[in-house]
Amino acid sequence: MKICVVGIGYVGLSMAVLLARRHPVVALDVDGARVRALNARRSPVVDPDISAALTGGDLTLEATTDRARAMRGADFVVIATPTSYDADTNKFDTRTVEDTARAALTLAPGAAIVIKSTIPVGYTDSLNAALGTDRILFSPEFLREGRALHDNLHPSRIVVGSTSAAGRAFAELLREAAQDPDVPVLLTGPREAEAIKLFANTYLALRVAFFNELDSYAMAQALDSRQIIDGVSLDPRIGQYYNNPSFGYGGFCLPKDTRQLLANYETVPQSLIRAVVEANATRKDYLAEQVLALNPRHVGVYRLVMKAGSDNFRDSSILGVMERIKARGIPVTVFEPRYAGDRFLNAPVERDLARFKQTADVILANRLSADLSDVADKVFTRDLFGAD
Repeated sequence: MKICVVGIGYVGLSMAVLLARRHPVVALDVDGARVRALNARRSPVVDPDISAALTGGDLTLEATTDRARAMRGADFVVIATPTSYDADTNKFDTRTVEDTARAALTLAPGAAIVIKSTIPVGYTDSLNAALGTDRILFSPEFLREGRALHDNLHPSRIVVGSTSAAGRAFAELLREAAQDPDVPVLLTGPREAEAIKLFANTYLALRVAFFNELDSYAMAQALDSRQIIDGVSLDPRIGQYYNNPSFGYGGFCLPKDTRQLLANYETVPQSLIRAVVEANATRKDYLAEQVLALNPRHVGVYRLVMKAGSDNFRDSSILGVMERIKARGIPVTVFEPRYAGDRFLNAPVERDLARFKQTADVILANRLSADLSDVADKVFTRDLFGAD
């Protein structure tokens, strides 16, 4: 069975590596550098398990920029292209998904087309109708950056938004590739699968926002935030997990998915989803004021990435705090070894860690690192548990 995976980001690459352990896979991407890296068995994203699988695994995997070659003869075309949230239109930008699906209908006439990109509720049905087909289905991903292959090998659940033969076959592909027995498999309607993805990520964002607001309260009242979180989380209904304060939620999924779900509520009464979105901005406002209250002469931003083991800067929560501080006229310097430019958001990028630590009198760190142990008195962080 030939599988074409379109997009070599976290979602697409982890899916390609997962399926290439049992089936021939061709990964398609417009970025020639990513294609060359993958063909040289180097991972273009930061994920230790993917890197190990590429160098030591028995994979039937190749990459190309040639769309026709990649799709020709495919039984499944898996779409994992970016769908960034467009604030102007109040919805995901799904143009790459539609373009890829349209091409697949022609170039892979026998293939089922599986969307892995995150999309609005109702999109799969509307795209099938617009393209005059029933071959397009949706299967949400539930992955962590830096742990994408691990989460495909050990999935919490497999969801496919189709009860058709193609939907069942794709669910079986994922089930047989998993290393855990008895993975729950849900075959749902397409709209239900789309909603599962958005509501799952919005609940995670809600949990982040809750513990961040708890932490803000503790800071304002001079209370020990960690003691409160420990006491709250020991309730088994709440749980001692996903409770580490931060500068806010960010990354590929939570910011855009919460805003998209809010947009899907356009005609439905609600207040909770809007509050989650607004709480993230409030948290950044509050933490920026806490930093400014320290009267810093020069602020350092230690790493732009969302968390340890990631290379993603997009919607990183530290950026919001950084922008608010810069807007008040405080000089800011960034230390980010994964960024190639000399300036980021018009702030200088310093690659010498020792010089960076010497320059700043306050250092922002969304997540702590041993790199900062010698300047702990300068570090401003809300990382209480040393976990993502």
